[in-house]
Amino acid sequence: MNQLNSSINSTKQTDFAFAGLSPDTVLDALETCRIYPESGLLALNSYENRVYQFKAHDGRRLVVKFYRPGRWSNEQIQEEHDFAKELADADIPMVAPLTLDGRTLHHACGFRFAVFASVGGRQFEVDNLDQLEWMGRFIGRIHRVAQACPFQHRPALTPSAFLDKPREILVNSSLLPSHLQTAFFAILDPLIKETRQRYTQPAHIRLHGDCHPGNILWRDGPMFVDLDDCRMGPAIQDLWMMLCGDRQQQLLQLDVLVEAYDEFNSFDASQLPLIEPLRAMRMVHYMAWLSQRWEDPAFPRAFPWFAEDKYWEGQILALKEQLAALHEPPLKLGY
Repeated sequence: MNQLNSSINSTKQTDFAFAGLSPDTVLDALETCRIYPESGLLALNSYENRVYQFKAHDGRRLVVKFYRPGRWSNEQIQEEHDFAKELADADIPMVAPLTLDGRTLHHACGFRFAVFASVGGRQFEVDNLDQLEWMGRFIGRIHRVAQACPFQHRPALTPSAFLDKPREILVNSSLLPSHLQTAFFAILDPLIKETRQRYTQPAHIRLHGDCHPGNILWRDGPMFVDLDDCRMGPAIQDLWMMLCGDRQQQLLQLDVLVEAYDEFNSFDASQLPLIEPLRAMRMVHYMAWLSQRWEDPAFPRAFPWFAEDKYWEGQILALKEQLAALHEPPLKLGY
């Protein structure tokens, strides 16, 4: 209990989404599923939701995830759960929520939550070509399952959601220093225009959506976690975040990923020009996300640099570099 008490900030009751998630609330919610922690609850790194790891009374090591109120509908969360189970049933190493009392999504004390088995592992190494080969195979398998049917309730990855709405948030943000606003939007607006022009309308499938190294554990192979951002979008979205380093390194990494992907699914090479537009969309969306969540006390603690001039000066430079990257020839397969 001491670990849990120290991990949840005792804030005043405001419109902050998790203000009512006290230690007692967490335990009361778990009790509705007849789960009784016998250890302290350890807060895991999760900013959008609240996630705690613990040992239950029956010896199981579990994780409970409380969903941020107002972010997803019940139907959207259930689609996340159903997709995770569909992948797990296909022998893909995906951590799916546990079915308790016949359901995976639970409601208690004004919150929605799910319980998962706790899995361990080490960090995925993005510069390890052997591990990238594994990733290519499993993403190919994930997409083969994903193509069977579309999401009915989850959103799609679109320029409107990842460029236009974030721009509106940034325009109204008090965190962007006033003396940098002109320079910031002088580069953001042409970046958005160029990205929109280059983001053609590709075929959409169900995606992991946020398949970056932090959402992968390595334990004799990859273990995929956190489908919280699953959505409809182009297949390349689940691959490009594996790329790192200079252009030559990325070309090699891309070849390894796609050659392994093709063992289980046919990769559409016409989506390669979408890599830099997708990177630009993620950059813009990320800034707006931090700004939108600033009322959550967890965000100023975790990202104190976001409110500093130095961060925004760096973003102006990064946006200029990304605009230049949009004009470079797209990556091509060499294998």
